[in-house]
Order: sequence, then C-alpha cells, then structure tokens
Amino acid sequence: MRFSRSPEWVVRDLGRADYAEVNALQEDLIAKIAAGEEPDHLLLAEFEPVITIGRGGGGASQYAHLGVPVHEISRGGKATFHGPGQLVAYPLLRLEDEARDLHAYLHALEDALIGVVSDFGLQGGRDPRNTGCWVNGRKLASIGVAVRRWVSWHGLALNVSTDLDWFRRFDPCGLDPEVMTTMAAECLAAGRPAVKISDVSSRLVDRLAAALRNRDLRV
Repeated sequence: MRFSRSPEWVVRDLGRADYAEVNALQEDLIAKIAAGEEPDHLLLAEFEPVITIGRGGGGASQYAHLGVPVHEISRGGKATFHGPGQLVAYPLLRLEDEARDLHAYLHALEDALIGVVSDFGLQGGRDPRNTGCWVNGRKLASIGVAVRRWVSWHGLALNVSTDLDWFRRFDPCGLDPEVMTTMAAECLAAGRPAVKISDVSSRLVDRLAAALRNRDLRV
C-alpha cells in the first residue's frame, strides 16, 4: 500500500532541536498539507531532553521530578523520553482512500524500523502487545501517531545511542525500564561495529520511503 500519494515529499533533517519548536512546525505543516498547500513531509530530529505524554499517559505533574520539559501531546501511547542519541522521524502524510488504515500504517512504520536495524546486522521484530521495534526481547524503538483531517503526524523514535538511564527514571510507555535498549548496545553485544546517528538517519529515510511511498531502496 502506498501511504503517501504526494508526487514528492520534502525531507527535512532538523538536527539537534527543541521539541516545542518542532511540534509547532508539525502543527503548521499538517494544516497546509491538509489544505493541499504543501506536499507530504518527513521531519527528522534529535531532541534536547524532554518527556512527551500521549493520550494514555496521565498528567504531566507525575514527571516534574525529572527536571526536563514535559509535553502532553495528541499522539497515542503513554510517556516516553526523547533526547540526544535518539533519532525521531515524523512522517506528515495526507492519507487517502485505502491508506486511511491506521493499523496498516503502524505496521508499515514497524516494517521500516525492522529494515533499518537489519541494515546494521541486527534482527528486529514485533511484540504483538506493544507497537515498535524489538531486538532480543528488548525495545529499540517506540511508535506513537496521531491523525488530523487525515494527515498523519508524530511518528517514531529510534534509540541509536541514547543514555538509557533516562528511561530508568520512570516507566517508559508503561513498561519496565530495563526493557529499553539501543542500537549501540545491541551492536556491541553482537560484536558489530558502532553505529553513527547520521548513518542510521540515511537508512531510515530510505526505509520509510520504501514502506510509505513504495520507492526502491538505495543500495
């Protein structure tokens, strides 16, 4: 299934970024994409430390002790951490016709993540109870999406070399903190070379293009 029908999509790598600013950019773009004033977009970012809370995550006050900004947002899911070493991708797509299948959309995002980790010699998989990408029974990436006027926003967060101590300060996505892992940790355990977030970013763009736009992968 092709989820992005836009003749082209705009890929913007925002680098190290402030969460609130990127969220405001999403708000602006989804209104324009819904109105046909902008093509589909893919935003990439590596955030300064922040906690985001989805629709199932309770109030912000319970995370005040963490000493970082906390944002209650409209995506699905509970609370998670974003910060340095984590690659975040937000596909902003105008979903049409059969592409308005959010279960299939989540599955496509998982496909892209599983493909990315395989590019670095890791075997990713799914957990039927929790969305995301899992390696060796541990959670490597989280997914939380929302749709407004049938434009998708929010997206996925892939732990490349994230400091896992942040996840131990609360229950990420309602899970035991020890379930979280990173590509760096899994590559080290497998005796594989270290990964750089810039290399992972390039592969993630390709994998998302294949999963969401039916575009061939670059070799």
